[in-house]
Amino acid sequence: MSSLTLWQRDPFTEFDALVRRAFTPYRAPYRADERFAGFVPTAEVVRDGQDAVVSLDLPGLDAGKDVAIEVESGRLVVRGERRDERTGERGRREVRYGAFRREFVLPEHVTADAVTADYDAGVLKIRVAGAFAETQPRRVAVTVGGQPAVTGTEEGTEEGTETGTGQNA
Repeated sequence: MSSLTLWQRDPFTEFDALVRRAFTPYRAPYRADERFAGFVPTAEVVRDGQDAVVSLDLPGLDAGKDVAIEVESGRLVVRGERRDERTGERGRREVRYGAFRREFVLPEHVTADAVTADYDAGVLKIRVAGAFAETQPRRVAVTVGGQPAVTGTEEGTEEGTETGTGQNA
């Protein structure tokens, strides 16, 4: 009688890989200078007054050397690597190793100076000061034919402006 092997690899590993592929947030395409084959740390974003606090679970990392936090193109980017420092050991391993990258969109008015970070007990907390601060809309001046257009007086009545339609009033 022959035996039939249903699983060539650990079924739990297969299922975990399937779930990770299905529910992993979008990551930027692969770039030659970075590897994204590692893991995706869980994240939580909460409001604390006018600030946003982003918490990432990163146990076992040396945050000073293994994690980089940057503000680039209106995004908060957290990237790093969990290194596997064990060699030659065999057995069941559920901890994921490798590079990671998480991105969060920032409001227009937030700069890198508003971002601070603290790592304690395996949790990286990033505070984005003023992320929820109400900003006043800024009026954009319109030019007509290269000349500033007069939009009206403070009472809201229009002064003699040209509309550029060729019609006379």
